[in-house]
Amino acid sequence: MIFVTGPLYSGKKTYVKTRFGWNDAQLARLAAADVQQLVTGAETPAQLEALAAQLAQKTAVTAAEVGSGVVPIDKAQRAQREAAGRLAILLAQQAQEVVRVFCGIPTRIK
Repeated sequence: MIFVTGPLYSGKKTYVKTRFGWNDAQLARLAAADVQQLVTGAETPAQLEALAAQLAQKTAVTAAEVGSGVVPIDKAQRAQREAAGRLAILLAQQAQEVVRVFCGIPTRIK
C-alpha cells in the first residue's frame, strides 16, 4: 500500500490517479481517499489499528494532514483530529511507501 498525505486540496487524488494510470472508477475501487473522515474521535487504539489494517488492503490510501492550523475549542473536534493523526501514523507504519503532496508536488518520505 502507498500512503499519500498532504494538506487539503493539494493534489493527492490527482497524484494517485497519475501514478497508477487510473480513472475515477478505478480510484474509487482500488484506493481509499480522505480516510481522516472515517474517524469520529471515539475510537480506541484497537479500533484504529483494525481500521488501519483494513485500509492497508487497498493499493493506495490518501489522508489530509490535520495537525496544523487552529486547534478546535470543541472537545469532540479535538478528539477527532487526534484520532485522525493516530490513524495516519498507523497507515504510514504499514505502508511500503509514503508520499507527501504539497501544491501538487510529490515528495517521497518513506
